[in-house]
Parts: sequence; C-alpha cells; structure tokens
Amino acid sequence: MSASYRSENHARAAIVDAARRMNALGINSGRAGNVSLRWNRGAQDGLLLTPSALAYDAMTADDLVWLPVAVPAAEAPDDEQPLRADGARRPSSEWRLHRDLYASRGDAGAIVHAHAPFATTLACLPRIHARGIPAFHYMIAVAGGDDIRCARYATFGTAELSAAARDALAQRRACLLAQHGLVALGASLEAALELAVELEGLARMYWQALQVGEPALVDAREMERVHARFGRYRPDADAPG
Repeated sequence: MSASYRSENHARAAIVDAARRMNALGINSGRAGNVSLRWNRGAQDGLLLTPSALAYDAMTADDLVWLPVAVPAAEAPDDEQPLRADGARRPSSEWRLHRDLYASRGDAGAIVHAHAPFATTLACLPRIHARGIPAFHYMIAVAGGDDIRCARYATFGTAELSAAARDALAQRRACLLAQHGLVALGASLEAALELAVELEGLARMYWQALQVGEPALVDAREMERVHARFGRYRPDADAPG
C-alpha cells in the first residue's frame, strides 16, 4: 500500500501535507487529530505517524515517527509510549489507535483521526452513542454500511479506545468516537482524508436536519441497492474487510 511513494521521504512529505490539509478543509483545528500511513521497512510491517503536540504548520517530514505494527511482548496495556519507535519526537498520543487498527485491518493503508466539529458534536449525544448516524442519506454507504457507528467512550491514547474503535469499524471504513471525534481508513492518504471530509459533511447535514425535525430514513432494501451501485462506480467505497 506504500508502493505509490518513491521513497520514505516522499511518504513523510505526503503525511505532513495531509495533516495540514485537515485543518484547511475544516475537519480539524489546532494541534488536534493525527495522520498515519502504513509504511513497511523491508519485511517489517510498520507505520509513519505524526508526532505529539506539534503544530502542523511547524511540522516537517523529519518530525514523523516510525513504529512497528507488531506489539512487543514486554509492552503493558497502559504504556504511554511504545517500547519501539524510530524518531526524535514522541509519537502522537493516539499511536496505539493507529498501530492496533493496522494490525487488525489489512485493508488500511492510511488513517485519519480528526476532531471534526459536527462529527464531534453528534458524538456527544446519547442517541448517537446508541444508534450512530442512521441512513438519513444514501451516502451513509460511503463508510461501508447502513449507518455510521459511534465507538463507545474510552480515555484517549488507551488500549480501551483502540478496542472500541476496532469494534465500531468492523465491516466499516469510518466511525465516530464518543466525546472525541472521527476515524477514517483508506487505501491511501487521499482516500482516508476524502472519507473523513465526507463523514464530516454527513454529520453536518444530519445535525442540520435534526434542527428541523426527525429525518426520514432510507430503508434497508434501498441501501442494498446503493451498496451494489457503489461497488460498480466507486469500488473504493465497497465493503471493507
């Protein structure tokens, strides 16, 4: 999945660009959120990840951190830093979320985590915790199912959050994180960022609809047709693994 980049430096530059574009696109602000790319070194599965607490405008390619996907045997669930990391800076506080998703999702080539305003607003509501964003619009299918799930709340940076996100992303490409934000997976940085933007747009539309009344929902049979059509004209949005 990293074969499209000429070198690791090229891949690092693309991650920095994607991180900056999150803010420019309005799905993130300040130093929140994080971006990663699956990047293998030889036969070792790994990832490149944005660092902790560094403003994106000040970030350079050298600031990114490389981590192996495999979990070291000595690592404790509550370790705040990975036992193996290559870089001068600390990795994002959500390094575990990224690493654990790559370990469980062979289809993930890149991950975008953002504190998108509308997605995060909805992720604070009990109704969304229970039912997610339902199929009020056929484009809900872009996330891989008939709804956009909301992962149960867990403290940021913990193994519990990683587990909650994995559960919410089963047979999905994106989800909300309760009282936190969103996560989007893609085969590439472009795909993951595009999906994050689409999810935030859907969250905004759903929030707007709720201000007027209770939206009508697209029924399950029609959503089946939508998924089938997506598989033909938009194969990148077909059912994930």
